[in-house]
Amino acid sequence: MPLNVILPGNPPYSRHLQELLAPLLPAGTCLRDSSDGLAGLEGKRLLFAVALDEGGCGLEYYRMLSALRRGEARLDGCTAALVVTGQGELYTKDVARDLVLSANLAGCAFLGRPLVEATGSLRNFRVQAEIHGTDEAAAFRLAVGELVERLLYWPPPPPIQKLTALHASSRATSNTLALWDLVRRNLPEEVEVTELGLRNGTVSDCNGCAYTTCLHFGEQGGCFYGGPMVDEVFPAVRECDALVMLCANYNDALSANLTAFVNRLTALFRQSRFYDKRLYGLIVSGYSGGDLLARQLISGLNMNKSFYLPPRFCMLETANEKGSLLRLPGVAERGARFAGRMLGRDAAQ
Repeated sequence: MPLNVILPGNPPYSRHLQELLAPLLPAGTCLRDSSDGLAGLEGKRLLFAVALDEGGCGLEYYRMLSALRRGEARLDGCTAALVVTGQGELYTKDVARDLVLSANLAGCAFLGRPLVEATGSLRNFRVQAEIHGTDEAAAFRLAVGELVERLLYWPPPPPIQKLTALHASSRATSNTLALWDLVRRNLPEEVEVTELGLRNGTVSDCNGCAYTTCLHFGEQGGCFYGGPMVDEVFPAVRECDALVMLCANYNDALSANLTAFVNRLTALFRQSRFYDKRLYGLIVSGYSGGDLLARQLISGLNMNKSFYLPPRFCMLETANEKGSLLRLPGVAERGARFAGRMLGRDAAQ
């Protein structure tokens, strides 16, 4: 399948990025300036290439982002990855998370670990350079080449047969679990669902073991600290085709236990990647800010832990008082449509 590279103009930085990418792209690659619009991209493989200026900005990039958020571009059937470069040490990953969320809500899927980012000093490639016995610039080019290769030959994940849902809420009062019930009731009986609650100190956070220690226990499918993560959560994640994160938003961040889960998952990640597992998020905010949690799921589990991000991976709702979610107009229909998308139906809704 031909590759389409979307390059928001930001000279001279975009020209430099284009020159860097040119020898790494396959024959037949179509290079598109985002200022020409994003029409006609449905069903294609996309590589977003964003070059930021000294302030971590790019005017053409923001115009493209605005077009995606306003629904001016439909990316249904697309699978994408992205390369982001900056002149300074900040904002490359922040820009990447914004772009992935906006393109995903426009219908674009993202392969696991879809991002190669380069800060101005290339200091973030120091470890990779040491591993490969080369310098930071060469390590960056190797990472881009590997990303392009995975994008070109990325296989679609298998149909969902086993699903794991994680939460840290109380069923008696949780609007988030009420939303999950609306979705779950629309899943067929042949989909095996494992629901796990992580509450009341059942999951300790990662303590930052030495790499060799984490690798040793990870290769055995466990973790030095054991507990419910090793006994229940790790097996459920290992066996599932899709992970659903049920996230209540109280302070514009994932709850402590869900954050601990993401951190502790490193031990299992050392053993195997999660490229063939879908990631979904159901996020309920008391006031606003659900998109902030969606970005956390993207950076923690898609960009870092390699889960596949299906089109429109998250459902965002706002409900404050106990039971108020069920009174939201049309919420049952939205839950049914979300379940349909998980099963490969109604992808454009």
